[in-house]
Amino acid sequence: MHRRTFSALALATPALWLARPALAREPEIYQEGGIAIDGSDPVGYFTTNGPVPGGNVTVDYKGATWRFADPASADAFSANPTAYEPAFGGYCAFAASRGYLAPTTPEAWTIYEDRLYLNANLRARELWLEDVPGNIAKGEANWPGILG
Repeated sequence: MHRRTFSALALATPALWLARPALAREPEIYQEGGIAIDGSDPVGYFTTNGPVPGGNVTVDYKGATWRFADPASADAFSANPTAYEPAFGGYCAFAASRGYLAPTTPEAWTIYEDRLYLNANLRARELWLEDVPGNIAKGEANWPGILG
């Protein structure tokens, strides 16, 4: 191909040079198969001091199905979901503090100043606990741009 032909093709199709595939936006709430936070009852973290598997009682909220151990937990969540939903949509709080998304596991959790924070694993939780206020500030600064 001659230089002139290549230049003409390049100038005639600038969109091909600049086009990128559109990336899908991540869900606002960490979910797998439409089930929020691995099916754990978010109220259970506050009432039983740890993860409680959700059962057949569900509430749809922010595009995900949340599972609850009992109707009382579902009612509490429905009455005030922001009091119980985990920070950063249930994605790993430590990852959010570093500017990316990661899934979470129910056993890696922290309640700090009446807010639930989940982490990808126990090691991420250890790192998170080294500077919770600082990690929260970093995560909140990063959060608006992380979901895509």
